[in-house]
Amino acid sequence: MKILIIGSGGREHALVYRLAAGGHEILCAPGNPGIEQLARCMPVKIDELDQIVELAQFERPDLVVVGPEAPLVAGLADRLRAAGVPTFGPGAAGAQLEGSKAFSKDFFARHRIPTAPFAVVTTVAEADEAIERIGGGTGRVVVKADGLAAGKGVVVAEDAAEAQAAAREMLEARRFGEAGARVIVEKRIVGREVSVLALTDGTRLEVLPSAEDHKTIFDGDTGPNTGGMGTVSPSWASDELLGRITSEILQPTVTGLMKDGIGYRGVLYAGVMVDAAATPWLLEYNCRFGDPETQPIMARMRGDFGAVLLGAAKGEMPVGSLAWDARVAVCVVVAAAGYPGAVRTGDPIVGLDTAGDDAVVFHAGTARKDGTVVSAGGRVLGVTALGVSVEQARQKAYGVADRIELAGKQVRRDIGARARL
Repeated sequence: MKILIIGSGGREHALVYRLAAGGHEILCAPGNPGIEQLARCMPVKIDELDQIVELAQFERPDLVVVGPEAPLVAGLADRLRAAGVPTFGPGAAGAQLEGSKAFSKDFFARHRIPTAPFAVVTTVAEADEAIERIGGGTGRVVVKADGLAAGKGVVVAEDAAEAQAAAREMLEARRFGEAGARVIVEKRIVGREVSVLALTDGTRLEVLPSAEDHKTIFDGDTGPNTGGMGTVSPSWASDELLGRITSEILQPTVTGLMKDGIGYRGVLYAGVMVDAAATPWLLEYNCRFGDPETQPIMARMRGDFGAVLLGAAKGEMPVGSLAWDARVAVCVVVAAAGYPGAVRTGDPIVGLDTAGDDAVVFHAGTARKDGTVVSAGGRVLGVTALGVSVEQARQKAYGVADRIELAGKQVRRDIGARARL
C-alpha cells in the first residue's frame, strides 16, 4: 500500500517507522532527516493545503494520514476526502475538539462526559470572577487558552495571583494571539494523569495501550509546561481503570459525535486525570496522535497498522487485529537550549547512529544543513527504547540520549521513575 504522511515531527517519524516496517511504500510531506531514511520526502509544508491536495492527486496514495493538529483544524482532511483521497484524520468540525477548548468543554457538558467545572471568559474582569468562584477563594485553578498553543497554553496556578497573571497574559498581552482571545478557567483536579489514544472510524473504537507523559521541562514535574518531555507505555493505569475510561469517556464521545452529526475518522487522544478516589476526569482531547506518546506506542505495536488506518478512513475499521510487544517502552526527549522559551536552533547533532538494539532515535525538530543534521525546533529528538521492565527501558533510552551530542541540550532525568511496572 502507498501511504502519504503529513508532518515533520517525532510523531510522524514514529508513524513512518511502524508503517514502513509493515512493508508499505511511504511518502512524507515535508518529513525530516530521520524520516528520509525510510520514506520519500516531499518539500511541501503542512500549512500549504492546496499543494498537499495537489500532491495527493498526483501521487494517488491509497491512504493519507495527517499528523499535526493545525492542518486538521484548517480542514485538510475535508479537502482530501472531497478530492477522493482516503484520509485518516477528522474533518474541521471534529478537529474542534482540540482546536477550541470552549467547544470541547461544551461538548463534554452536553454529552455528560466527566470533566472539571469551568467557565469561558473573554475579559480580565470575567477571569478574575471565575478564578475566585471556581477556585473557592484559593486561586488554585487551571487557566487555558481556547485555541491551539503548541502545548504551552495551559497554566496550573498555585494561587490567585498566578492565575490572574496567566489570564492577563492571554487576554491582554495576547501571548497566543487569537488562540487566547477566549480563556477557560477550570477547577484544578489533583491526581495522576494518563494519556489514552483510540482509533475510530466514527462508530467503532480501537483503544491503544495507555501512556504516561511528563509535561513540564524540569525533573519532579516542575517548571513551565511543554509539548511533552518523555513518555512511558504502558502506563501505570490498571485494566479496570482503562475500562472505565473507555466506557465513561471514549465511547460517549463517539456516540456524542454521531448525535451531533460529526463524522470522525481519526484519533481521539484523551488526556485524563485520575483523582484520589480513582475517578477518571477528562482534561482535554487532542484530535491527532500524541507527541511523544506515539513514539513508545509505535515501538511496541505489531500487526498491519496500515490496514487498520485504511479501514478507519473508509468507515470499516477492523477491531482487535493489532498486537503488542509485552515489553515496556520509554521515550526520552532531547530538547534544545532555551526550550520551551526562545529556542536556539542550527546546532549540529552528533551520535544519532548509536541507538543499538531495541532503541530508536526519532527525529522531531531536526533539519539537514550542508550535509549535517542540525537542531531545528524545541524538542529535537525522542530516544525510545524497549525493556522487560521500566528500569531496563529507561537505562537503554538514557544511555543513548547521553551519547548524543547537542550544545545546550535539555533532558529530564526522571522519565518513568514513578512507574510501577
